Amino acid sequence: MKLIVGLGNPGSRYAGTRHNIGFAVADELARRGEMQFESAPAEALVAKWRRTDGPALVAKPMTFMNESGRAVGDLVRYFKIAVEDVLIVLDETQLPLGKLRARARGSAGGHNGLKSVIAQVGEDICRLRVGVGRGDARRDLADHVLARFDADERAEVERMTTRAADAAEAFITSGIAAVMNGYNGGDSATTE
Repeated sequence: MKLIVGLGNPGSRYAGTRHNIGFAVADELARRGEMQFESAPAEALVAKWRRTDGPALVAKPMTFMNESGRAVGDLVRYFKIAVEDVLIVLDETQLPLGKLRARARGSAGGHNGLKSVIAQVGEDICRLRVGVGRGDARRDLADHVLARFDADERAEVERMTTRAADAAEAFITSGIAAVMNGYNGGDSATTE
């Protein structure tokens, strides 16, 4: 079984923010699979995807971002999912808007949500970083990621959310190597 976890913050205050792009990708996957999120045996909402190629779970931790690892660790243990079968989808300020970067393992790279996940399950966890841009360098980074996308960015956000969901589906069917080969680098307008 594969597990896709979109990172974000719960509550309407954070809906549509750059930090919640992981939730947006999870929501797109739920829409595609005609799934509903339900409570889980963890601080998370989970949607069960009954696919012809095997079941998958899509999750949104209901902890705040910096405590995401608690929910991910509980889900991995409860459902007995191998760490290499988990994909974490998160925002990345060091990537321009629309760029994706998948990796099979590595450090948190300064992302507190991923740092929390790594503390619970280790560095050998697959991740898909979704570029949300850095914005004005004079602006506080926390303010930037907790802000909603600008009106002129919305079309690009839709494209990158769709493309990130495509990458997550590729992870389910073909694994992280296929995601890295097919989605790393190109912008959301690129089909690879």
